[in-house]
Amino acid sequence: MTVIVGLVHEGRVHLGADSAGVAGYTLTVRADPKTFRTGPYVMGFTTSFRMGQLLQHAFQPPKPDSADLHRFMVTTWIDALRTCLKDGGWARKSSDQEEAGSFLVGIHGRLFSIHSDYQVAEAVTPYAAVGCGQDLALGALHATQHLAMKPRQRLTTALAAAAHHSAGVAEPFTYAATRR
Repeated sequence: MTVIVGLVHEGRVHLGADSAGVAGYTLTVRADPKTFRTGPYVMGFTTSFRMGQLLQHAFQPPKPDSADLHRFMVTTWIDALRTCLKDGGWARKSSDQEEAGSFLVGIHGRLFSIHSDYQVAEAVTPYAAVGCGQDLALGALHATQHLAMKPRQRLTTALAAAAHHSAGVAEPFTYAATRR
């Protein structure tokens, strides 16, 4: 239960996230952020704070191959991620299929959504969202795409829309972006 939003602007990937930790009807506003930088990557996670902790503190993402970045993400990067999640005791297996969580990854001016089946998605739009508030956030990102707003303003607008209309999204919001 959360929302992570991302957008590409002038070659940089910007992410924003809420701070809700939800279990059933219990909401905990978390101090540990769901967005962070790891080397040249920026990431924002949903699904599990344990998965996010492994992504932030244990995962050593491989050096990106910009020759064919999508292929690199689908193969080399996902293989390293799977190993990290298994070693950290978080990866799940159901009916002989591995499952993880959902999160956003930005690198080299491109924004990828990683889904629970390790699918790597890249939308044709320069923005994406994951989590229970994703539809609300995507609507706000779509509505603001032609307005003269800075990336942080657009992310905040999308996060605020999701927080206003979803019981699984809560302030404060955190942000991270790839380096210039």
